Amino acid sequence: MIKLTQIKPVFFSLVLGILSGCAQSSEDSNPNPEPTPITNDVAFWLTKANGTVKLVKQNTILSFNTSTNVYPNVDVNDNQTFQTIDGFGYTLTGGSVEVINQLGASKKQELLQELFGASANAISVSYLRISIGASDLSSTVYSYNDLPSGQTDVNLTQFSLAPDNALIQLLKQILQINPNIKIMATPWSPPVWMKDNGSTVGGSLQSQYYGVYAQYFVKYIQAMQAEGIRIDAITPQNEPLHPGNNPSLLMPATEQANFIKNHLGPAFQASGITTKIVTYDHNCDNPQYPMSVLADAAANPFIDGSAFHLYAGDISALSTVHNAYPTKNLYFTEQYTSSTGSFDGDLKWHLKNVIIGSMRNWSKTALEWNLANDASFGPHTNGGCNTCKGAITVNGSFNYERNVGYYIIAHASKFVPAGSVRIASSQSGSLYNVAFKTPEGKKVLIALNDGSAPSVFNIKYNGKWVAVSLEAGAVGTFIW
Repeated sequence: MIKLTQIKPVFFSLVLGILSGCAQSSEDSNPNPEPTPITNDVAFWLTKANGTVKLVKQNTILSFNTSTNVYPNVDVNDNQTFQTIDGFGYTLTGGSVEVINQLGASKKQELLQELFGASANAISVSYLRISIGASDLSSTVYSYNDLPSGQTDVNLTQFSLAPDNALIQLLKQILQINPNIKIMATPWSPPVWMKDNGSTVGGSLQSQYYGVYAQYFVKYIQAMQAEGIRIDAITPQNEPLHPGNNPSLLMPATEQANFIKNHLGPAFQASGITTKIVTYDHNCDNPQYPMSVLADAAANPFIDGSAFHLYAGDISALSTVHNAYPTKNLYFTEQYTSSTGSFDGDLKWHLKNVIIGSMRNWSKTALEWNLANDASFGPHTNGGCNTCKGAITVNGSFNYERNVGYYIIAHASKFVPAGSVRIASSQSGSLYNVAFKTPEGKKVLIALNDGSAPSVFNIKYNGKWVAVSLEAGAVGTFIW
């Protein structure tokens, strides 16, 4: 009998199916034994670091068994549960809407079905983030209450969603495909007349307009609801400590706590709005910001949780906040892939940190930054990001291509629907992983080989195990 320990790891995956059908004893006296049925217990979807295989279902036979081998174990235990997942997805920027709308009708519908549908070739994106007014990946800067210089509108009589009509129409098409998709909305800047510097870039919200700005949020959520679009959550400000973007706003923690406890929270309450208020929405290098807002006894009851990006700091900051405030939720809401990045480098870093890292640190979401842009990494505002690479590049009316951001999210979104629960899984060496149990009871393990050599390991579950292999830098999603 062939022993598993004699098989070199690089050839393991080639013979695994054969081995799973081998007899377990050489002393069988029956010269014509009945063939042992070969069953495939685990579906395996693979992306290789070099991009030669991208989210492809493998035909390797993977069967749970109890045959001893020398490979390390990744133990999956669904008796130990953590957070419930809200979804995986992207920010649908104004620029994303523009380029998607450049596609011909049939090609556009094909793309939307692939992104948001439930068919065999869809990746089933379940969560979107959108901007309240313009983001820096809009082609122009705007709010829903822009006025000539020197004018104000404290009653918001000129409030209008008209500048985002194209976004609204596209969201309606997406909701027809997936009516249950969750949407988070966040502003990059309030209307300029509410700010102290008269500019879309930086500045602060003037204190006399806190109440007016709270009503701006109320009007926004109600107007979107009137269009059939429910906003599940908002953050008061995108990257409140980065006032150099266009548009942007500086909003220190003390100001955000004041705005939430004295204005935004009460305004939502008075209007019967159940949209979640999520604080911070910035980098992992400053967990003190959300913790100080949550420490405000008057603000805390209005706050659902905290949101994070990872352009600075370490993803473990989410657990720092969770440990301090375990009843509050956590959301990972933005990370971009750069036009100067590589497929293998971005695949590995983002899977390790954004997908696996955020999930193992209590996040309910994992979102990449930009859904789509053109071949020049536009549109963007004057001063906005010109190196942000969309998950999709739209090339004309009848062609689009999938970039690394597509596959980063797809390895989770396609297999881990909203309502799934993270379950325990052990780390082993350079094998980074996270496991889930779906509402249908399936188990899903997302694993990354962060090492420089091929790795063979066991997925161990319920007293049995199955040996699998991943090349260096490869990502696998395993479902059983």
